[in-house]
Amino acid sequence: MELSAQQLEQFDRDGFLIFPDLFSRNEVAILRREVARLSQVEGEEVVREHSGGVRTIFRVHESDGATRSQPFHAFVRTPRVLRPVQQVLKDDAVYVYHTKINTKPAIEGTVWQWHQDYGSWMRDGCARPDMATFNLMMTDTTEMGGALYIIPGSHKLGRIEPVYDESTAYKFWAMPKQRMIEILKSSPEPVAVTGHAGTCVLFHCNVLHASGHNLSAEDRWHIYVSCNTVANKPQLGPNPRPDWVVSRNWAPLPVEADDGVLKAA
Repeated sequence: MELSAQQLEQFDRDGFLIFPDLFSRNEVAILRREVARLSQVEGEEVVREHSGGVRTIFRVHESDGATRSQPFHAFVRTPRVLRPVQQVLKDDAVYVYHTKINTKPAIEGTVWQWHQDYGSWMRDGCARPDMATFNLMMTDTTEMGGALYIIPGSHKLGRIEPVYDESTAYKFWAMPKQRMIEILKSSPEPVAVTGHAGTCVLFHCNVLHASGHNLSAEDRWHIYVSCNTVANKPQLGPNPRPDWVVSRNWAPLPVEADDGVLKAA
């Protein structure tokens, strides 16, 4: 899959692209079975809500480790995922910074605060925001179900100094409340990324994004494939985050078969 010149211009302007129904129901069904299996894993790569339900499953794309998955290993290497990432980052030497499956359980799935991904990744030692994330919806996604919200063009604000948020089960760097209110008042309306299972969105690491509670009767399962250029690999400090959130595998990812998920079933 190759992005058109118009799509590349749109990404530069808005900081994100949406691809409706990019993956088939059969492919999504295979990946969903993997999520159900991985949700039973007990380990540090599986972060749980205070209620005990799964919040996030990390590191599903590798061939080793407790959360390894052959279908997800194939998924990140499909041309539909990897080629758009290479194009928007303007570099074919791209690797997976981390993968995470966010599972918002029905009713109890909680928020992800407004944030820029680069707010954390700069602290990991990445010198430049040459990074992007490819998201696949594995369930039909509605606003009531805790959809992802993106502020168009917010990546052009550059990196904004975050604050450390400890209000949820997964602690991370988020936007200061007053600064976020100012941005919301002066920016275009946030876009709710909704659609059928199989819909995808690709977004820049400085785009402001968030998601709300899942108030619906259905779980909301998304996988986020965050990518970096090899040239921008982190210069790790003395106490780096673990490799399931900041990968040490910096080998360029190969573009492989587009039907890899189906073959991995």
